[in-house]
Amino acid sequence: MPIKSRIRTVPDWPKKGVMFRDITTLIKDPIGWKLVLDDFLKRYKDRDIDVVVGIDSRGFIIGGALAYLMGKGFVPVRKKGKLPAETVSETYELEYGTDTIEIHKDAIENGQKVLIVDDLLATGGTSLAAAKLVKKLGGEIVELAFIVNLPDLKGGEKLKSAGLKYYAQAEFEGD
Repeated sequence: MPIKSRIRTVPDWPKKGVMFRDITTLIKDPIGWKLVLDDFLKRYKDRDIDVVVGIDSRGFIIGGALAYLMGKGFVPVRKKGKLPAETVSETYELEYGTDTIEIHKDAIENGQKVLIVDDLLATGGTSLAAAKLVKKLGGEIVELAFIVNLPDLKGGEKLKSAGLKYYAQAEFEGD
């Protein structure tokens, strides 16, 4: 697949044994970037979506561009302490410890249809936490969209178990 072939794999980063899937090579390539956005736009342009939510930080790049192309608003989900107004937060498990993400309390209106976007689906912790934030504010999640899914890490299974639908443009077996 043209998208997958443009993603660089960096062995042993951020730690030994991890095969890091780096989308920076994909999005710096004008053809690759266009393939990503055109594919997402084709999938979502005719869906009932009110707002696009992007997860810190690569989800900002993809989600912001997609929201613009769709003529929709964009909402960032950030790491704790980065948003200036009143927030709602969600803490989730990491491999070692926990992390917390936040969204502005007034970012999603009750009943709004939401598309959540990030670069990569691994264990699903961050994505599931973002979905919980959207639901806390009364948003209805249409789907979660990713460039890459790592199926061996079972994030997609966690999302499906939570009743969420997701779409990924490429899959890589292994870590």
